[in-house]
Amino acid sequence: MFSSLRPRVRFRALVSAACCAVLGAGLLAGAGTATAAGPAERAAAPKAAGSKVVGYFTEWGTYDRKYLVKNVETSGSAAKLTHINYAFGNVTGGKCAMGDNYAATERTHTAAESVDGVADTWDQPLRGNFNQLRELKKKHPNLKVLWSFGGWTWSAGFTEAAKNPAAFAQSCYDLVENSKWADVFDGIDIDWEYPNACGATCDTSGRAAYKNLMSAVRAKFGGSALVTSAITADATAGGKIDATDYAGAAQYVNWYNPMTYDFFGAWDATGPTAPHSALNSYSGIPKAEFHTSATIAKLKGLGVPASKLLLGIGFYGRGWTGVTQATPGGTATGPAAGTYEQGIDDYKVLKTKCPATGTVGGTAYAKCGNNWWSYDTPSTIAGKMNYKNAQGLGGTFFWELSGDTSNGELIKAIN
Repeated sequence: MFSSLRPRVRFRALVSAACCAVLGAGLLAGAGTATAAGPAERAAAPKAAGSKVVGYFTEWGTYDRKYLVKNVETSGSAAKLTHINYAFGNVTGGKCAMGDNYAATERTHTAAESVDGVADTWDQPLRGNFNQLRELKKKHPNLKVLWSFGGWTWSAGFTEAAKNPAAFAQSCYDLVENSKWADVFDGIDIDWEYPNACGATCDTSGRAAYKNLMSAVRAKFGGSALVTSAITADATAGGKIDATDYAGAAQYVNWYNPMTYDFFGAWDATGPTAPHSALNSYSGIPKAEFHTSATIAKLKGLGVPASKLLLGIGFYGRGWTGVTQATPGGTATGPAAGTYEQGIDDYKVLKTKCPATGTVGGTAYAKCGNNWWSYDTPSTIAGKMNYKNAQGLGGTFFWELSGDTSNGELIKAIN
């Protein structure tokens, strides 16, 4: 999410059999809180404040990761989730657009790959992830799905979108509510990294741009649809939260997903080592405001209701190599090797590759050989749940489903 607020890479270049789609990745950012939940939200998912469990499902997971919608069911995650954010749709030409059309709507699933155990046929109207999400919702009628747009790589398009918010909102509505898959989605998630600040590119649309865009999205989608947004966790004075009017936009969204992870990582190749998702500050933390409780305190202080803030958790770790010190604050020589990219790996890999050796700031760290990693465990997530409940937050969200074990160890720790 940051590097000095550098975002975490969540997209990976993927080439499908039917199209070339370079998917980028970054942390989730965006913003939003909501008008009161609409009737569809109240009727279908009668959950009290504090109980939302929102997991991101990546469109590209069907490729290298071989993580399918079926895995959401077989891991037990579907029974725990209240909402799925489908990541990501593109933002280009000032409008919402498909990300990878093949993965979303065309990929044929075999009987063994399908949620319902029935193979796709070549001539059925909808295949791909969208059809599998439809099947998952049949098994879990209260489960809601939102289509998330933007992300680290595709947020550059928001600058153009902000010039005509009404046209942007119309394009998003037309895409999300397409008659071929309108029943799959219950709303939209906006992941703008970052309004009036720098991410992969720099936006200078002004402080009011984000609020204006979210207002247009809410107006077009109406009061009963879900409108949410992932937002920066940068609580530093003059930082990314201060760069835009997140408090003013809160009235237009149902909740925010502040990305309280990726505070530190091996983009700072020589260290100091530090947990990327600390709940609280600790002695020696490299940057004072880079922890979850600082983010939540800042947003609440600006007037964002606690019930419209979800606690963010990463289902992955960040790590360095060339480390000699077991505790945080050591020097390093670069990023540790990861399964898909350097400096990052899934919890399901790290729990055995480099088991936790200590905790700091409410999260875990691990030293194995000359590698040092930080990540959350079921135990540290339990501690974060205590914090979430004490703060009266609206629930929990996480990036992303494929990082968990095949039996859902992490999601089962969320309550």
